[in-house]
Amino acid sequence: MFSVYVMCGAQQKDAVRLTLEQIDVVRRMCTEHVDFELVTSAKELRDSEMRHKIACLISIEGGHSIDSSLPALRMFYQLGVRSMALTHTCNTPWAESSSKRYDVYQRQNDSLTHFGKAVLDEMNRLGMIVDLSHTSLDTAKAALNYSKAPVIFSHSSSYSICSNDRNVPDWLLLDLKKNHGLIMVNLYSKFISCSDEANISHVADHFDHIKKLIGAESIGIGGDYEGADVFPQGLEDVSKYPALIQELLQRNWTENELADVLRKNFLRVFEEVEGVREQLRLNKPSEVQISLQEVQNPCRLVLKPPRPKGSSNQGPSSRAQHEPKGPLILATVLLLSSLLMME
Repeated sequence: MFSVYVMCGAQQKDAVRLTLEQIDVVRRMCTEHVDFELVTSAKELRDSEMRHKIACLISIEGGHSIDSSLPALRMFYQLGVRSMALTHTCNTPWAESSSKRYDVYQRQNDSLTHFGKAVLDEMNRLGMIVDLSHTSLDTAKAALNYSKAPVIFSHSSSYSICSNDRNVPDWLLLDLKKNHGLIMVNLYSKFISCSDEANISHVADHFDHIKKLIGAESIGIGGDYEGADVFPQGLEDVSKYPALIQELLQRNWTENELADVLRKNFLRVFEEVEGVREQLRLNKPSEVQISLQEVQNPCRLVLKPPRPKGSSNQGPSSRAQHEPKGPLILATVLLLSSLLMME
């Protein structure tokens, strides 16, 4: 999964354009490189394996990329996006982030608004995976309870092992189990050991804890290699995955469980998301719009016809009193001249 990431500073500005440019980069990379193949369905993902290709999925990291617009969400889907995180490190007008870095769209007791639920409805209808990494616990809980399809935490770890706000507590993992969703363990050292120093054993502790709580069928790997900067010793890049698998084998994980973690669990979630899409195929695209009061964006155009240049708020009768008289007088003179000539 390639993350289409736009900084939160672009919210209320040019986030949609920047997201389009990021999608262009990923599409070019995955269509021009001979080892890669852009995929948009679970079937295409399976077919890539048969063709010995590296399948590329596009994920948007942060709901601010859609600028609170369901049509924008639908157009991103048309371009190949199959997953979106509801937030990144900033709140959106309709969902809440786990981060307090940006003091935007603060509200009380409304972590997933009416429009936020409309976003989830439309993602379910499209067959786009809902990603809860980076959301607040309240938003994550609300989304888990509301979504008709399984959701994922694409790059989060266990809060019980490392008490970082980006990790998932046990009570929320139990909700994830009921949802048939997936937590993909983040390998960033600060989410693994809560420090810059970590090793493969620390990572395996997260896998063991989550497996004991909700089962191996609910776990994946969310390396975050394109987003973080410090990784456990021995897991510095994706080429080191075999070392993690070896550690888990030594901890009595079975090969079938690890095959699920590496690939099959994500495929299962993707197929279930597509199954919900099929159930909703008769539903029309949503026409829900967010209110201007919720968006609070001075750069957002109010859609109404502009007034003619030089016009005022005066009514038709008032305007008529100020219409120029010259053309009418000229027409009268010409008419009289024609009558005289005819006589």
